[in-house]
Formats: sequence, C-alpha cells, structure tokens
Amino acid sequence: MGRENVSGGGTMAGKFELYTDKAGKYRWRLKAGNGEIIAVGEAYESRAGCMNGIESVKRNAPLAEVKELMPH
Repeated sequence: MGRENVSGGGTMAGKFELYTDKAGKYRWRLKAGNGEIIAVGEAYESRAGCMNGIESVKRNAPLAEVKELMPH
C-alpha cells in the first residue's frame, strides 16, 4: 500500500502495528517503509477503540496542515 508523501513526489510505504502494552491496553504505531516509527497512538481500553483510532488517522492525516511552532 503506497501513500503520497508530503511533498507530492513518490510514495511512502508504511504500516500500522496494533499491540498491547504492559498494562494490557491496546496501542498502535505507524512505521515507515524503512521500519522507523513515525507516529504512535494513545492507549485504548478495547481493540475496537484502537482500530477506530487507526482509521481516524488514515482518514484525517492527508488533510492535516503543517503548523510551525518555532519563531521565524
């Protein structure tokens, strides 16, 4: 599965990983094609809640704007 990168040139393969943490909560992380973790989700009580979080990122991230917080 490829995704258009931010600059608009080429694609970026990646994958979401769903796992449970030491406390038994469901979590997700997004890994780039090179295996680097590029995003992590919060802890969820249920697998369904975690999957909803993943779907939200997949749906909303392409529309997200970049906001710089450092002084110019």
